[in-house]
Amino acid sequence: MGEGILVGIAAGVVVLLYRLCLEQAGEWLFRIVSFIKGKPLYVIAWFLALFFLAVLAGKLVALEPMASGSGIPQVEGEMQGSINQTWYRVLWTKFLGGSLCMLGGLALGREGPSIQLGAMAGKGVAKGLDVGKTEEKFLLTCGASAGLSAAFHAPLAGVMFSLEEIHKNFSVSVLLSVMTASLTADFLCSSILGVHSVFRFQVTRAIPLENYWLLLLLGIVLGAGGVLYNHGTLKVQEWYGRTLKTPVKKMLLPFLLSGLLALWVPELLGSGQKLIDSLAGGGLTVGVMLLFLVGRFLFSTFSFGSGAPGGIFFPLLVLGALLGGAFGTICHQLLGLDGSYISNFIILAMAGYFTAIVRAPLTGIILIFEMTGSMSQLLSLAVVSVAAYVTAELLGSKPIYESLLERIVKGRTKAPAEEGEKLLTQFVVEQGGAMEGKQVAEVPWPDNCLLISIKRGTEEIIPKGKTRLVTGDLIVTMCDERDAPWIRTQMEALNRVNFH
Repeated sequence: MGEGILVGIAAGVVVLLYRLCLEQAGEWLFRIVSFIKGKPLYVIAWFLALFFLAVLAGKLVALEPMASGSGIPQVEGEMQGSINQTWYRVLWTKFLGGSLCMLGGLALGREGPSIQLGAMAGKGVAKGLDVGKTEEKFLLTCGASAGLSAAFHAPLAGVMFSLEEIHKNFSVSVLLSVMTASLTADFLCSSILGVHSVFRFQVTRAIPLENYWLLLLLGIVLGAGGVLYNHGTLKVQEWYGRTLKTPVKKMLLPFLLSGLLALWVPELLGSGQKLIDSLAGGGLTVGVMLLFLVGRFLFSTFSFGSGAPGGIFFPLLVLGALLGGAFGTICHQLLGLDGSYISNFIILAMAGYFTAIVRAPLTGIILIFEMTGSMSQLLSLAVVSVAAYVTAELLGSKPIYESLLERIVKGRTKAPAEEGEKLLTQFVVEQGGAMEGKQVAEVPWPDNCLLISIKRGTEEIIPKGKTRLVTGDLIVTMCDERDAPWIRTQMEALNRVNFH
């Protein structure tokens, strides 16, 4: 727990400074946009400034490729052993690059970079304490949790996301350290920035049970929309790779688009907080919401596809909110649904859209709780999230961060020739997986993987050939660092639950 507190302080300070820089950059962006309106010479000067920002951001990404994009796939790759980031290089390049992109108006978020910055702060602490590789991965998880907690004032979501998406399993020792880091970072940031919720919607009552069929329909729409978002993001990324080869050239397009949007639709610029505020205030028609949705979708995919340092976490919540607002307004106008429920649909759609894209439903539900300050929508959130999850699965879409990680590690998966440090790795026996109910001797364990122990509740079992594995068992294995990515892939294949 002491190391968790240390990581929480380090990650909290880094992400707090990053958040303050982004907020200042966002304020300056809209001041500049307001100032140059109707002044041709100043407009030209702003486009020159955007060109300079694009070149600088591109140079930073060229200097440290791991600073590009969201940062969450890079952290997942580090946990798997397929990526080894230089923590101090990533820290300063990601910090500066993200600030430049916010000042330039790109439709990117702070959450992915905050998670990466937090994880790199955790890695820096691990290097400073000179701990082993296994403990280093625990501290990376702590840093990722602290990063999300500090970014959104969402300590529980930080814990859940780091375990559900980054660490990929639960154990008491990891949970305590992660919670300590997350709460420490949240306390630090709340002491400076206050404890206000990120979103402020007036939700007075829950949607009646007789209208829950609308929630199922909304979940299906969100699931299909999430698949479209994942497909579009990856296709735009491929287009950039084929057409614009260097990071600098890639950055020029979204920065140019930002300049054009500043002249006509400045609401689409930046992280999207102003759009959320407009939705919360009401007054937007369905047509305007749908236009903002399409424009924001396109600008977000072109911003992220360029490899610019910035995340999709918050932008996809904005898209979900626009979808939910349009859906709720249509239900109000055509079906006579009480207009006070539109805010409910906005909140539900954010969680459902996040679930469809990231495939982390528990994180989505908890995140919306903490970001809105409303605890009254649990059942409806679960219904929408499950419907969106199942729809995305049935349509065959992979989680976005998994797809992005595959592209990053493509051509980088070959293990080094020399032996590395020994790693302890944990896997949970899942219900319906191939290992469930099998004896240890019946499982085709990967080569160069040693089964150390089996943890069943509070009991630790020394494995024997006739030991039978049951759902929930925590399998502890040891392998060489060089073999870790391949062994993890093999173990996940053994343990995979088939949904189809």
